[in-house]
Amino acid sequence: MDNYIVSARKYRPATFETVVGQASITQTLKNAIRNKQLAQAFLFTGPRGVGKTTCARILAKTINCQNLSPEIEACNECPSCKSFNESASFNIYELDAASNNSVDDIRSLVDQVRIPPQDGDYKVYIIDEVHMLSPGAFNAFLKTLEEPPPYAKFILATTEKHKIIPTILSRCQIYDFKRIYIPDIVSHLKYVAANEGVTYEDAALHIIAQKADGALRDALSIFDQIVSYAGKHLAYQKVIENLNVLDYSYFVKIIDYILDNNIPELLLTVNKIIDSGFDGQYFIMGLGEHLRNLMVCQNEASIKLLEVSKDVESLYLEQSKRCKTSFLLYALNILTDADINYKSAGNKRLHLELMLLKMTRSGYEAGQKKKELDRFEIDLDVPSLVAEASPVLKTPSNNPPSAPVAAKPAVDTSNVPNKPLSQKPEPPKEKPKQQPKVNRVGAIPGGGFNIRTLTTPEIEEKKPEEQLPDKATRFTQDQLEAAWTEMAEHFTEPIRINLTLKKNKPILGNDFKVDFHVDNKMLISDIESKMPEIRRFLFEKLENSKIEINLIEVFTANKKSDKPYTPSEKFEYLAQKNPEILKLHKAFSLKTDY
Repeated sequence: MDNYIVSARKYRPATFETVVGQASITQTLKNAIRNKQLAQAFLFTGPRGVGKTTCARILAKTINCQNLSPEIEACNECPSCKSFNESASFNIYELDAASNNSVDDIRSLVDQVRIPPQDGDYKVYIIDEVHMLSPGAFNAFLKTLEEPPPYAKFILATTEKHKIIPTILSRCQIYDFKRIYIPDIVSHLKYVAANEGVTYEDAALHIIAQKADGALRDALSIFDQIVSYAGKHLAYQKVIENLNVLDYSYFVKIIDYILDNNIPELLLTVNKIIDSGFDGQYFIMGLGEHLRNLMVCQNEASIKLLEVSKDVESLYLEQSKRCKTSFLLYALNILTDADINYKSAGNKRLHLELMLLKMTRSGYEAGQKKKELDRFEIDLDVPSLVAEASPVLKTPSNNPPSAPVAAKPAVDTSNVPNKPLSQKPEPPKEKPKQQPKVNRVGAIPGGGFNIRTLTTPEIEEKKPEEQLPDKATRFTQDQLEAAWTEMAEHFTEPIRINLTLKKNKPILGNDFKVDFHVDNKMLISDIESKMPEIRRFLFEKLENSKIEINLIEVFTANKKSDKPYTPSEKFEYLAQKNPEILKLHKAFSLKTDY
């Protein structure tokens, strides 16, 4: 039986010219050899399978070559090159630090360094996986690494540079190897396939390159595996069957079903993917990559960022014409939330299905409608409620109000019986013809109520913002902060807006542009609803109608706000203060959200 050699070893580069995807590093090393500026120690670091040990061997072989070519490549003819090719060189030593990581191993190496080379100019020590050395071994290696004999060269290789102590790093020239790009891997696979007599489809080689994740050694190993499975012809379908890859055709169908609002077929496709054994997280990642590719196709200048074959590229271009940029951003936002919450989801299948339903046209319209309804709010005080003897506003005519009703002036309540608010008022003798729909009622500080009312005319016709007189009086940062502080005192309700306006300071920019940082998206929506009143107030104080206010969300990873904003956060906050609330919540099956 012939001695079979895997492609990763058979086609391992033997010269700088044949190294794939690391042109900047190989050129630097060749220039150092040409100019005789070799450092005493090199550190090659980077991901697995990108050529670190290969370049170390080529460098060791080249600096000992007796007949260098004009391109600074080894001749493979001199005694030094022949002994290296036969793995019989006495000047080049390879040490595996994973199994030789003790102080005694390094002391033995230091003793060998004292002996000069018998043939050639340099003794080269290649230490692979150097991060596995113990702290004592590192310290024992320091002096020799810093001041070795002139004939000694050290080449250290590692995938985890952060585990090497700084004193070692400071004594080495560091070369960071990058992941190999997919086109470079595909090009090398074509070269190997041609030498092995294997025919292929371009899409099949692209799938192998993508699966390798930037490691050429992994790509060659997968190539050998597929050849053993499919024979001398690599078809795309055979590759995805063997590698259990979720085919891009699934994602194309899913996006088509979402755009067509075809919910039955969408759910059946998800069911087929799950029954095929694919993990939900893997499906989310694949769909995100597909949406990213569609986003890239929105502009001709960015199409080159697609790392797919020409046939698949044309398919992406065709589908991208059906997708608006706003839809892609909306879908990616939903996908990101689903990815974050997937691991904590109890019913993972339902989690995936809800994610896709939100992306459909009906899901998008429902989300937009809810967002629009949440913008209308009316604040009422207790005297008005008592005087009206009803928890909702009365309308004197058949026509409901077309805009939020301002709070009424104080009413004389001396004749009103002294009843607790929890007691129901007497029903009116005549039932009002029409009442606005009450969406939520909640207590607010000061004894009042915060009632959010909503009527059909308010939804259909939104009152346009009042046009301010054209003035552009200049003002300073101090004047802006003073006006802003006074304005914050004006907005006493809801309390979350008042606290936010007081907490953060506005920043004045050019052309009267004002940046204001907000802690979360919910507050941005609340402040935007108050923006006409804010602009009117600042105009009156600063006499400038050109002010533009930009709300900027600030993400704080390690800092949690002291004030709860959402109903769920409020419930958790109260439950921490009084655990008895949990019993009440459970006994009456209460909901913590509106």
